[in-house]
Formats: sequence, structure tokens, C-alpha cells
Amino acid sequence: MKVLVTGAAGFIGHHVAGRLAATKQCEVLGVDNLGDYYDVALKRDRLARLETHEGFRFLQADFAEADGFARIVGSFRPDYVVHLGAQPGVRYSFENPAAYVHSNLVGFAHVLEACRRTPPKHLVYASSSSVYGAGAQPPFREEANTDQPVSFYGATKKANEVMAHSHALNHGLRISGLRFFTVYGPWGRPDMAPTLFAKAITEGRPLRLFNQGKNLRDFTYIDDIVDGVVKLLLYPPAEIPGARAPRIFNLGHHRPVETLLFVRMLEQLLGRPAQVELLPPQPGDMFETCADLTAVHAAIGFKPKVPLEEGLKRFVEWFREYYRS
Repeated sequence: MKVLVTGAAGFIGHHVAGRLAATKQCEVLGVDNLGDYYDVALKRDRLARLETHEGFRFLQADFAEADGFARIVGSFRPDYVVHLGAQPGVRYSFENPAAYVHSNLVGFAHVLEACRRTPPKHLVYASSSSVYGAGAQPPFREEANTDQPVSFYGATKKANEVMAHSHALNHGLRISGLRFFTVYGPWGRPDMAPTLFAKAITEGRPLRLFNQGKNLRDFTYIDDIVDGVVKLLLYPPAEIPGARAPRIFNLGHHRPVETLLFVRMLEQLLGRPAQVELLPPQPGDMFETCADLTAVHAAIGFKPKVPLEEGLKRFVEWFREYYRS
């Protein structure tokens, strides 16, 4: 089968593309614009790993360029599309909202249109736990109100869900969205908490924790996320009894942990103390995230397997090797 993965040089995208290519039953086309939001060298290193798979091919392209991306989809004619490309980051969305409009709104519209013209069996796209925003009570259920995201990033992800809803209903596309909860693991982005914290600890620099380190996050290991993406991909809405397109599912761990405890666990694994600065809450932050997994378990049997202790151990092993720390 043929699978197109956007954001293939990104954290989650590269893991998903690698898992699919490793089956030797997929022809995987990875698309990424290699944007410079963070060090492009990390993206190229991820791609180097992917290019060891015979079934993987890479195209540098921007899915926000409508005609070019439509030609790619029309030429490749994928059976499945996994849209993981996006402008990430909650705090950066306060500084540069235009980047989020370009990638997450305009870009997603072009992905939907390309799939309308060349329909795959299933389009799976990345949403985010950030859609829940103010007023949602943990554990977050998919049917909870998501009309009050507290960051512009969250607002663009909410918009994605509404856009997908429109295309699914009006054009008959089989679409599923996944709300990811605080994904971590090897090859993670350098602006994400695990790498930021690990670098600060190993370099002896102060480490800032907002809301006095009391924020609770539903840290979810990358392998569990990939399991959910790949399994859902093969079960389009029409093939699940009683399902109606479009669908939204949470993918998380359902075991939130205080960020201060997360740092203490990293300290033990790295063998060094952290210099912690406890600060007030930041704009755009949510006090707690926790995924209710009832719906996704019922649909595809998803159940996270990797506990935080094991996941952090694997992350630290990769961090030490990659950054030589």
C-alpha cells in the first residue's frame, strides 16, 4: 500500500514513517519543507534514518503551496495520508501567529483539497490536547466543549477539526483526527520540555518551571502514539460499525504527572541536580491535561504500554548519545 506522510522530518512524522516503512509492506512518501523553526540538522538526521528503508522516499515540499502539493498527491495517488506537518509550539504562537496561519490553516486547507481531488482510503491528521482550553474538566473526553482554546496554536488545531468536519460531510472524505497529549521520546524537538530540561540539567543552567512546577501533563511515549496512528489509519470510519465521518480521538497516557516530578525523574536518570526556578503561570498554559481513552480503546483497542519511568529512560539514553552529554 502507498502512504503519504507530511511532516516526515518532524518528531512524530519521522517515527510514523519509519514504522510504516519498516513493515516492508508500504511504499512511504515523506513530505517536509525542512522549516527552520528549530535546528534543521536534527530534521536531516531523522531523514537519514528513514532513508535506510528501501520503501521510503522523501520530497522537500511545502503542503501550504496548493498547486505543488496537489500535484504530489495526484502523482503518488496514496492509499492513505497521514498529515503530521504543522507549525508546532504553544508559546511561539503568541510571537508569530502568521506562521500558524500559513501552515496550520492555509496548509491544512490545501491538504484537504488535495485529498478531495485525489481521495485516499483514509486521511488521519494531528490535532492536539490544546483544543480543550478553558473550562474543560480532566480527564478530557472528545465530546467536551472545545470552543475556548487558551492559545493561538490551540485555536488553529480547533479550526483544523472544523475544516475536516466540513470536508468529510460535504465531499465524502474518510477523515480521522487525533488529539495528541504531550508526546515525548527519542528524536524529540529541542523546544519541548524533555530536551529543554535535560540540556539545562547537563549544562548546569537554571531550569524554569511555570506555575511553580505544579502543572500536570499527560506525558505520552512516542511508540504508543505511533501505535495509535498506524492502527487507526487502517480502520477508516466506514469500516468501524456505527462510526460516522469525521471522527476525533484522544491519544494520551491517562496518567498526568507534575512537571516538577518530571524534572526530579530526569535528575535521577542523568545523575545531576537541576537548578530549578519556580515561576508564575504563563499565558496559554493549561493547569492539567489528561486524556480519556474510552473512545479510542473502544474503536481500535488502543491502550498505552510504556510507563513514564521506562519512556524517560529510553529518552535519556538517546539524549546522551545524540548530544554527547
